[in-house]
Amino acid sequence: MPNATCRGLGLAFQTFALVVAATAVAEETASLTPGPIPVIFDTDITGDCDDVLALAMLHALADRGECQIEAVTISKINPLAASFVDAVNTFYGRGDLPIGATRDAQRRESRYLALCKATEPDGSQRYPHDLLSSDQADEAVPLLRRTLAAAEDHRMVIIQVGIAANLADLLSSPPDAISPLTGQQLVEKKCRLASVMAGCFGPLPEKKRHLEANVINGIAAMQTLANDWPESVPMIWSDFRIGLATPFPRESIARDFNYEPHHIVREAYLLHSGPNHDRPSWDLTSVLQAIRPFDGYFDLSPAGRVQVDDDGFTRFEPQPNGRDRYLILHDEQISRVIATQRALTSQPPVQPPRP
Repeated sequence: MPNATCRGLGLAFQTFALVVAATAVAEETASLTPGPIPVIFDTDITGDCDDVLALAMLHALADRGECQIEAVTISKINPLAASFVDAVNTFYGRGDLPIGATRDAQRRESRYLALCKATEPDGSQRYPHDLLSSDQADEAVPLLRRTLAAAEDHRMVIIQVGIAANLADLLSSPPDAISPLTGQQLVEKKCRLASVMAGCFGPLPEKKRHLEANVINGIAAMQTLANDWPESVPMIWSDFRIGLATPFPRESIARDFNYEPHHIVREAYLLHSGPNHDRPSWDLTSVLQAIRPFDGYFDLSPAGRVQVDDDGFTRFEPQPNGRDRYLILHDEQISRVIATQRALTSQPPVQPPRP
């Protein structure tokens, strides 16, 4: 058989194998009962603005009835982080969503969190919210435990976009008044999927070995997440290269949010990145895959296990029936991912944020 034909058959087989893997995981993670997917959103919303875009996108999917946001937990320390999240949730008509914040993780400054303190000429809040500081929010791990304890078995999806401080602490948590189960047992009993933005599972054009920020800013926590997450609960990893290949278009910031004279998402983006930058959509990709696993936005790797080295480098070891897979993005999928993320992120709230 000619070499070219062999190579063609090999590529065809690899493509078929990836489709089969993607279908299998979609079936594994499909909702056991009809209705919106229950979601916990764990974010390090402080430094980058893609967390803000991802949270807006999640609200849009909730408005469409595709998911139900059960709680938002914050994995970095900033006194305004919980206030800002509360302002975003209120903007989208969900001001009563539970918010939890870590008390023991990396501290991070922010270019945009102070938006929650903006006022109108009459002195009223531009972006109404109740939490005046992160200290007023629940602690993250007790909130995670309460939310999981109250959930249906094998239904909850956790989307983690940021460092793994909260989920690592959850996994290490002992039985308490909230639940007689350990954190690891709660995850195994209540969750059906973790969608994680972290790591880099292949070379970049300028270097072969990239140490991704969500890992190196909390290496021990990411190691705990990778090592101790229950084997029975699949994890889908969106690595650095996926968000890099699907940037959020600056033209959307210029045009798509004008239905509100003051839009918290647009203003946060501009304060962070300015008007002339297409910001990589790292966190958005984990939201999109978690809520729409059947829609073919991405392919999935074969099964395996993610390992986190002591310097923060992430590696993927193929294993039959392994717990982990990572996203694969082909050139022909890129424009559809960008367009979908743009449309969802800029979608107006079902309930107007103000009269």
